[in-house]
Amino acid sequence: MEKPRVKCEIRDGIAEVMLARGDKLNALDRAMFSAIDGVLEQLRQHKGLRAVILHGEGRAFCAGLDVKSMLKQPVAALEILKREADEATNLAQRVAYGWHQLPVPVIAVTQGVCFGGGLQIALGADFRFSTPDCRFSVMEIKWGIIPDMSGSVTMRNLMGVDTAMELAMSGRELPAPEAKSLGLVSRVCDDPLAEAREFAKTLITKSPDALAGIKQLYNQAWARSDEAMLKEETRLQKQILGRPNQWRATLNSLFRWRLPFGPRRNAL
Repeated sequence: MEKPRVKCEIRDGIAEVMLARGDKLNALDRAMFSAIDGVLEQLRQHKGLRAVILHGEGRAFCAGLDVKSMLKQPVAALEILKREADEATNLAQRVAYGWHQLPVPVIAVTQGVCFGGGLQIALGADFRFSTPDCRFSVMEIKWGIIPDMSGSVTMRNLMGVDTAMELAMSGRELPAPEAKSLGLVSRVCDDPLAEAREFAKTLITKSPDALAGIKQLYNQAWARSDEAMLKEETRLQKQILGRPNQWRATLNSLFRWRLPFGPRRNAL
């Protein structure tokens, strides 16, 4: 029986998702794309989900596209780019942008290398915690292609267009400290997985409705007009105010109670 490409374990509302192709530096083959997509669908359906930690098995987060594998399966390579008429994303984009779309905080933990498609997957997360020696690269230029796994969308909220184009056009490798200075990395730490777990434990003490609202609000703010965002702030707040989770958060803060939060609202 073939080893699963991705492993997912959910405890106390926190999902730990591990890319499990460590012997290949978690490089993305056709089966890996399908496996990540399947886990994302599982997480979307999980009503009690509160946070996600995404990391890679072994020495690397993800070395990017398994080019040799894809060259052996040209039809499979084209399959991941196929988009149905009513779909905004194709499979290649979903495995990265899908983390951005989850209504809970997502923390990517990077070590070793985070190249190409692997970087685009990490950019789909809300936070990236990295080891000091991890190396990053928008590597698609090496293969004569463009970054097409939603990186153009997720990078625009993190840096200026000139910096993004320089990284994409050069394909150069960045050490973690430089990546942090450019906005690609949130934290550089010796044990990013441990810090991600502690951060997730902190997040699940907050109202899930408020967390979902904050994620939705801030992800839109960088791409929409001031007028649109001022209206969106009010719309989202009206969806949260007076709801059970908002009252629980208020009572917990006022009286130092520990009322448990209920399920996240389906949509804001």
